[in-house]
This record gives sequence, C-alpha cells and structure tokens, in this order.
Amino acid sequence: VQLQAYGGGTVQAGGSLRLSCTASGHTGRQVSMAWFRQAPGKEREFVSASFRSTNTYYAEAVKGRFTLSRDNAKNTVYLQMNSLKPEDTADYYCAASARLILSSLRVANEYNYWGQGTLVTVSS
Repeated sequence: VQLQAYGGGTVQAGGSLRLSCTASGHTGRQVSMAWFRQAPGKEREFVSASFRSTNTYYAEAVKGRFTLSRDNAKNTVYLQMNSLKPEDTADYYCAASARLILSSLRVANEYNYWGQGTLVTVSS
C-alpha cells in the first residue's frame, strides 16, 4: 500500500483546510486509515482514524473541529479541519493498517503504511 497525502498549507486562525490521502495497492473496507501529526520538537500524535470503515475516532484536541471522512470507491480519506488554531500547526501524516485492533487505534507504531507529511501552518 502506498499513501499520498496532500492539501496542507498556511491559514489564519479560525480558518479551514481539507487534507486528502489516497491509497494505492491492496486497500479495502477492512483497512483502517488514520491521520497523525507532528509539531516541531514534539512526538507524533494521533488525530483521527477510521477503523475498518466502521466508526471514526478523534483526539480530544480536535473533536468538534475536525471531521474524517472516507470514500472507499476512491481509496481516499479526507480530514476536514475547521476552526483551526495555531497549536494545530504540524506536519500531518496519513497512515494505514490492514491488521489494526481497536485498542491500538491511537498508537503510531501499529500502522505499517505511511504517507509523506503535508505541512499545516496556522498563523495567529
């Protein structure tokens, strides 16, 4: 599986961006797909995930502002980010796993496929 993420950019606080991640190779509804982010000097952290095309989960820091959606026909997952804050500034990475279990949803090391990062910068 290869992942291609895009859609990052610079936006003012309160603005919106939509990230996209397209997967190629062996994909399907049973593949869990997620977004993580990494700010300078910080560890990579969980943002949101679609667990096997069933439920969607969010980090507390983005709940109510970010929405993950998935188009299995296009092998693409989207992250709509609204009400952006300066603390949302980070490189955003999409990830996928065909063997993820629910309890490991927020653990970066449990994902075996990663896209390149796309930078989101939110100015105050």
